[in-house]
Amino acid sequence: MSSNVTNRSDNSRLVYTTETGRIKEQRIPESSVPKSDGIVRIRRETAGRNGKGVTTISGLTMSDVELKNLAKYLKQLCGTGGAIKDGIVEIQGDQRDKIKIELEKRGLTVKLAGG
Repeated sequence: MSSNVTNRSDNSRLVYTTETGRIKEQRIPESSVPKSDGIVRIRRETAGRNGKGVTTISGLTMSDVELKNLAKYLKQLCGTGGAIKDGIVEIQGDQRDKIKIELEKRGLTVKLAGG
């Protein structure tokens, strides 16, 4: 059994399945960089946040480390908190204009989406 563990490729992991009661290999996606059409969309959202608005930034084609560093910089720029959820950066408050200017400086194509 230990030979299965040593023969695994780097993009798989062992998972216990309750269907057969055995350990099987599960494939991990090749790239953690999400697919995008090349346009970064910035929108203001309040849904599910008790009326408190956040600015969401989607469409960023960056690795997790680059995304984390960008989110940290944008939070410092805006002087607010924020988070990264499912590859989407959330910054507290309506910060669309500041973020748009900064992302355009970095050479990204940016659109303000929503109302």
